[in-house]
Amino acid sequence: MLGLRLTHAAIATAATLVSTVLAQTTVDPIVIKGSKFFYKTNGTEFFIKGVAYQQDVGGNGTSGTNVNFIDPLTDSAGCSRDIPYLQKLQTNTVRVYAIDPTQDHTQCMQMLAAAGIYVIADLSAPNASINRIDPAWTTDLYARYTSVVDVLAPFTNTLGFFAGNEVSNNASNIDAIPFVKAAVRDTKAYIAARNYRTIGVGYAADDDPAIRAPLEDYLNCGPAEDAIDFFGYNIYSWCGQSSFQASGYADRTAEFSNYSVPAFFAEYGCNVPEPRLFDETLALYSSNMTGVWSGGIVYEYFQETNGFGLISLDGNSVSALPDFTALSTQIAKVTPTGANMASYTPTNTVARACPATNAAWDAVASPLPVTPNEQLCSCMVQNLTCVAKSGVSDSAIGSLFAGICNPLLNGPNICAGIAANSTTGDYGAYGMCSAVEQLSWAMNSYFFEQQAQNSANTDACDFGGNATTQTPSLPTTCTALASQAGQAGTGVVTSAPTGTGSSGGSGSGGGASTTTSSAAGAAIVPSFDFGLLKLGVYVSVAAMVGGGIVLM
Repeated sequence: MLGLRLTHAAIATAATLVSTVLAQTTVDPIVIKGSKFFYKTNGTEFFIKGVAYQQDVGGNGTSGTNVNFIDPLTDSAGCSRDIPYLQKLQTNTVRVYAIDPTQDHTQCMQMLAAAGIYVIADLSAPNASINRIDPAWTTDLYARYTSVVDVLAPFTNTLGFFAGNEVSNNASNIDAIPFVKAAVRDTKAYIAARNYRTIGVGYAADDDPAIRAPLEDYLNCGPAEDAIDFFGYNIYSWCGQSSFQASGYADRTAEFSNYSVPAFFAEYGCNVPEPRLFDETLALYSSNMTGVWSGGIVYEYFQETNGFGLISLDGNSVSALPDFTALSTQIAKVTPTGANMASYTPTNTVARACPATNAAWDAVASPLPVTPNEQLCSCMVQNLTCVAKSGVSDSAIGSLFAGICNPLLNGPNICAGIAANSTTGDYGAYGMCSAVEQLSWAMNSYFFEQQAQNSANTDACDFGGNATTQTPSLPTTCTALASQAGQAGTGVVTSAPTGTGSSGGSGSGGGASTTTSSAAGAAIVPSFDFGLLKLGVYVSVAAMVGGGIVLM
């Protein structure tokens, strides 16, 4: 049986309030000082009372497969419908997992602002994210992440961004986390370069005991410009009638007691047994935890097959479920006591030491993956003699990489310029380019190696009909970049990207059917370990079975 609905009168009153104050498009921005959030103007400490607000995008540790996701912040009718229910839960923050940067978010963001609700947005999308199996930080992803920044940064109720959600979730995929940290670094730099107000960039981690401690340290260590601005913790350890001690909350609170940036629950709300009691909400905002934690985000608003919903949606009709009633009751009891920004002096100002690399943690702390730079990639391709033909298939890309970059066949350095190995810290200058651009680099390297051995070899730039020759050119605008990258592509490029990530946000606000299918690049450079470069599993299989690898 569905839980009680809000009364029609209450909904109508709240909706009228939202519409009449819609013109109030700004709220007091949230800022960070030490390990706490504060309202910028009045200096009151800000505790997140949040709800995850998006359907079918793979939160709660699941992998998103819905490419055509619905961006709830483009659905003004949906926002108008849902805000009264969010207010009933005293919500001051919503987390949105995938933004469509081609659409207009103004109406929803204004309505949320009028209701005093801030937004934490994930920068990725279900098919445009750092993949824990084939991790990379590329020009396509950079464009995706920065386009989300461009769309949401102008709104004062944008609280922050997540550069990743549970990307590394066990000891087997720790090598993905340096790419997340590089994304944090570059997104922060982009926000500064575009002269946006300071907006934090963080990470949402799962609760895996094997990697929990070193992950916390890794994301916090090193130069501040590379480190996360806040730590989000997806934690479901308090189930049913538990306690501060039995749930592990006491241990986690002790672990974060000296963390130098804000930490909060990016997802919480164990749903075993059902219905949920939300006793953990009382603990989270109690004096046991508010000195360390800045609140949390309940998973999730919409009821889905996983059974975590607070409401059910039938067409445009909302019904509050028993979990909604329980949370509403519990959140009404909390009155967290916080600090005042002016009088608050952070004591935990020292970042964590970077974890040592060992059998349990194989990601090196420095250097991080290189900053994506589309201009550098374009300059590189223009300056090559042998390049991949346009339209080369994904399967051909995999087979060609496996053949060209196999050090047993062609030596250890032929693909050093496109290396991206987070366990050794070897990163080529072009390791962030698109798959086809990197393939062109590899083809050109192989071509010149073969020419050096036999100048009469006219087939060295054929690769089964997938490559062609061109006359190289290096525009003057490319000279400095090419010089920094070096002839072998192993130099350090210090020039910052000149482009923006904007995908445009001038479209009209969409309805509930607003969806997006990201074109962040179908082909990726895979990552099966071949020394400096990492090549993917499907490539290694092709190599083992002779899957059409044609070099000459």
